[in-house]
Amino acid sequence: MEIILKQDVENLGHVDEIVNVKPGYARNYLIPQGYAILATKTAKKIHEENMRQKAHKEAKLRENAEALSAKLEGLKIKVAAKTSSTGKIFGSVNTIMLSEALAKEGFEIDRKNITIKGDSIKEVGEYTANIKIYKNIRVNIDFEVFSDQ
Repeated sequence: MEIILKQDVENLGHVDEIVNVKPGYARNYLIPQGYAILATKTAKKIHEENMRQKAHKEAKLRENAEALSAKLEGLKIKVAAKTSSTGKIFGSVNTIMLSEALAKEGFEIDRKNITIKGDSIKEVGEYTANIKIYKNIRVNIDFEVFSDQ
């Protein structure tokens, strides 16, 4: 029996896949639980149209992400931090500070999509961060931590 999955099902498939399963498994478990729908001709046509629209939206999002990554490629930002006289930072520089510094430059990037390479930043200097823009589109940016005193 052919079904269209509405959710990921372990050891069976992912969302929007058309898979063959035994009729009892489909009727008694997958369809009543809302994991799948029966793959009739009408459902297949609707699924095909939805996949076409999803591919179009995906292409547009990917295009926007690539444009953003091109803008971020050569960017170097500066982050101010309170330091002691020896150059040690009180606390550490984190992704929230980087997100705020990027916002000042005009890039709205969620702090959850930023990862700082290496250990926590506790000294003044130059560092690199990795930004996840879209699924597998990532860009590295350089940033400098300086004393605000």
